[in-house]
Amino acid sequence: MIASVPKAAVKGRRSFVRRNLPYLLIAPSVLMLLALIAYPLLFALRSSFYFWNLQIGPEPQAFVGFDNYFQALNAFDFRDALTNTLILSFVGTALEFVLGLSIALLLLRALPGMNVVRALLILPTTIAPIVVGFLFRYLYDPGGGLLTWLLKSTGLPIPAEGLLGSPATALVAVLFTDIWQWTPFFAIVLYASLLSVPEEIIEAARLDRASAWTILMRIKLPLIKRTAIIIVMLRFMQLFNTFDTVLVLTRGGPGTSTRTLGYSLYEQGLINFNIGLVSAMTWITVLIVNIIVALYVFFAFRNEEW
Repeated sequence: MIASVPKAAVKGRRSFVRRNLPYLLIAPSVLMLLALIAYPLLFALRSSFYFWNLQIGPEPQAFVGFDNYFQALNAFDFRDALTNTLILSFVGTALEFVLGLSIALLLLRALPGMNVVRALLILPTTIAPIVVGFLFRYLYDPGGGLLTWLLKSTGLPIPAEGLLGSPATALVAVLFTDIWQWTPFFAIVLYASLLSVPEEIIEAARLDRASAWTILMRIKLPLIKRTAIIIVMLRFMQLFNTFDTVLVLTRGGPGTSTRTLGYSLYEQGLINFNIGLVSAMTWITVLIVNIIVALYVFFAFRNEEW
């Protein structure tokens, strides 16, 4: 005779499954994500302590300790790439946030054609960065690019070698390209967040004769602070990994004026096949971006209550 399972045990198992069902459903995705992240990082960490160039052999040639790290930090092109990456990340994120917020505030106004504007605004973010790079490469063309012609028409001096060919303007041109593509991302997300701000609070502030600037700084921004902090962090990390646009527009040139960490990793890994050096550069990049993001999150959320 088969013993029956106690009803209390069955009920307990059902209760356990019910309580932990969300975690059980996302567990496979989390495990897959950890595998896709952990293995490459551990592989890069091990490889960073070896001299390993695929042009010489398929296996690591010699254990060199921290030599790859010292070589990366002392290389002028890596330092230039780090500087350019930090400039693009901080300046680009700040400008895109300010411009996106300004556009979001305009979208809140009941102006004619705003429905069409909202629909068109998402289009730049749907285009692949490679395609955007080719588009702006033609727009910047010194022989007849639209943007070059417009700047010349306004009387601004344009280098003879073009905007992308001069070290003084190339990084600005790359930055403008990214701003064009990703400012709508900030505008759309911030616009959706501003729609959630209770209208009663704003009306009460207006009755108290609060200015538009005061309403923005004291009411709207504090209420969408968490959303703003998160999208700024996500966009900063994306900009820190800039590669596609640089590859198409300038290939890191002229000289090292637009070289980024992402492009340096591509060059050392997929052109020079220097696996040991590129692994060390990868870990340096990971440490830098994690330190910056950790400090940002600490100071941004230290007074927040969840």
